[in-house]
Amino acid sequence: MRTSPALRAAALAATVTVLLPLSACSENNDKGGPGGPHSSPLAANAADANSSPGGLASQKLTWKPCPAPSAAQGGGKAPSPLPDGTPWECSFMKAPLDYANPGGETIELALIRARAKNPDKRIGSLIFNFGGPGASGVSTLPAFGTDYDKLRTRYDLVSFDPRGVGGSAGVECETDQQLDARFESDDTPDSDTEADALVQDAKTFALACTKNSGRVLPYVGTANAARDMDLMHQVLGDKKLYYFGISYGTELGGVYAHLFPKNVGRSVLDAVVNPTQDSEQASLGQAKGFQLALDNFAKDCAARGDACKLPGSTGKEVEQGISGLLNRLEKKPIPGLGNRQLTQTLATTGIAASLYSKETWPLLEQGVDEADGGNGALLLALADSLNGRSEDGHYDNSIAANTAINCADSKERFTIQQTEAKLPEFLSASKVFGDYLGWGLMACTGWPVAGAWVTPDVSAPGAAPTLVIGNTGDPATPYAGARAMADALGKGVGVLMTYEGQGHGSYNSGNACVQNAVGGYLLEGRVPAAGTICK
Repeated sequence: MRTSPALRAAALAATVTVLLPLSACSENNDKGGPGGPHSSPLAANAADANSSPGGLASQKLTWKPCPAPSAAQGGGKAPSPLPDGTPWECSFMKAPLDYANPGGETIELALIRARAKNPDKRIGSLIFNFGGPGASGVSTLPAFGTDYDKLRTRYDLVSFDPRGVGGSAGVECETDQQLDARFESDDTPDSDTEADALVQDAKTFALACTKNSGRVLPYVGTANAARDMDLMHQVLGDKKLYYFGISYGTELGGVYAHLFPKNVGRSVLDAVVNPTQDSEQASLGQAKGFQLALDNFAKDCAARGDACKLPGSTGKEVEQGISGLLNRLEKKPIPGLGNRQLTQTLATTGIAASLYSKETWPLLEQGVDEADGGNGALLLALADSLNGRSEDGHYDNSIAANTAINCADSKERFTIQQTEAKLPEFLSASKVFGDYLGWGLMACTGWPVAGAWVTPDVSAPGAAPTLVIGNTGDPATPYAGARAMADALGKGVGVLMTYEGQGHGSYNSGNACVQNAVGGYLLEGRVPAAGTICK
């Protein structure tokens, strides 16, 4: 089974966090906590909102034809021109490594753009962040370029690799072989010995990151990425930031709005991270969200009767079959791709990857059916798509970047005892994903850099309206997060819109109501009425 590049891009772009437990070093992105604004290092340098760090806002970018993505960006071929012949152009922008020392060492941030169709009506550059954290915007934007082509009528479409990602001082940790072993390992330990091994694996990973990228680890957090975007819109010649943030990109957009409220232009946040939840609450929310998506898949499959390849006349029976498969894989993995086997952890990862979009439900059905018959190739390929593994066995740096950014942000560090105490609640939320996400709480345990906050402050009094879109069937960023973000941004700033659909995100669903509302705001400045519902 060949992994579809589009599926791989979709899965990574969809993630609010690369959804993998401890050995994959993730699920510590959705941060939050009860209550209103939180004091945090976000406040640092907020007074510099209209300044040019080290004079870098006056730098001139040199745009050239884009090369093929690097291994850290996911590899593959150079992006093809858009259907109308518009080429993709790439460049690098200098930014301070440490914004507290704006005249000191700099790093280069990788950028990509496609020019606007109508230069005479051009508004500016629309900057995208596709999530993760860890997604390479330089690789992802071309994969979705045609989806946003309507917006190119008046904007240059621009994306970038955030600091620590891909071509922007990308964090390096373990080798491909070490990552293969990590992803195959048991991430849901059943004994003290297995739990201790899990913790030791995380410490080993952290040591590798420190050895290979210790210089940049303290500076890859979301607040610095927001400062990079403020520098970016100035370098691109825009007085305001025009922004489209997806998944984790919504948290980045909220943090930007808090730091630079007067610089917010037209902004859209889609598939919204709940900024009021701490990592435990967010992980538990994801367990519930993915369980809801699995329930919907199973009910749909059962309703098709004999046309469904999976056994069971009800959704519950279909899910019991999936749980049974995972239980068998824990005891005995099956052949996957080449010499690699499909383990329980990899199968769970593959199932999660296929739930990000209703369009990939058929792959989930086929993958589970084939695995029941002893062939784990498809579920393993789906897991690879989310893990950032290409067909040649190389990994991009999304896992390393995801961990580094999450752990630079989150202050929370869980012990084995704390994690074990929370597992019953996770298992109650989801029999399939509960252990998987519960043990993921320890992803930052032993990380060498202290986190910045428990939850980010996204309050943005005085900022321009920000369109906040929530999908009621979103597994990775449950709908409640959109309402929380709109409220946290503040009255007159956060404008909530609801899409009653399935999958992660709303605009990329193709729903005409959503796309017309987004286009009307970004292109014409028409703010949708708060509470608008699209079906």
